[in-house]
Amino acid sequence: MITLTELAAKEVKNIVEQQHEQAESSGEESRSLYLRVGVKGGGCSGFSYSLDITESKTDNDESWEQHGVEVICDSKSALYLGGTTIDFKDEVMGRGFVFSNPNATSSCGCGSSFSV
Repeated sequence: MITLTELAAKEVKNIVEQQHEQAESSGEESRSLYLRVGVKGGGCSGFSYSLDITESKTDNDESWEQHGVEVICDSKSALYLGGTTIDFKDEVMGRGFVFSNPNATSSCGCGSSFSV
């Protein structure tokens, strides 16, 4: 399972709230939004992490709720991300989501890609 920290969940909720406000101000109907966590081929270490706010989930997705956020992950990505913790850092040197993946044998300096 992938763990979303409380701080990361709070940031996701802020992003979702902003998207709902934008939809409402343009006259669109608010829809359920999910945090999609995944892995894509590429990056300087072989695989890249992906995070996306999406309206859709498929039959191949695993889903669970953490700290009020519904998280979804396709079954293929889940193989690489099992045991991963996603946190959010807001520091002087930058802000963003940080992945701590016990399956990664190496990762790039920026932390956005990894190899297994």
